[in-house]
Amino acid sequence: MRPSADEVRAVLRDRVVDPELGINVVDLGLIYDVQVEENRIIVDMTLTTPACPLAALLPAQVEEVLRERFAGYDVEVNLVWEPRWTPDRMSQEAREMFGQ
Repeated sequence: MRPSADEVRAVLRDRVVDPELGINVVDLGLIYDVQVEENRIIVDMTLTTPACPLAALLPAQVEEVLRERFAGYDVEVNLVWEPRWTPDRMSQEAREMFGQ
C-alpha cells in the first residue's frame, strides 16, 4: 500500500533531528512538500540558511530514513531555497522551545 504524505512526514518527525537545535526537521519547518507517486517519494526541503553546516547531512539523512522505511520506493530529496525559511515555518511546539 502506498504511504501518504502524512505518513512520510511522521517518519521524518520521528527519525530526523537537526543536531544543532535538537528539533526534528518537520517541526522545524524544513520540509516544504512531500509527494508520493506510484513507486517514488519526492521531498522538497530547505535549511535554515544556505550556509548551514548541515547542508549535506540533513538531506542525506532524510533520504536514508525514507529508503529504509519505505523499501522499494525511489526517494528524491530536493534542497530548495525558495521560499526562504523563517521561524514562522516552525510548529507551535518548536516555537515554544525557543520561547516564541
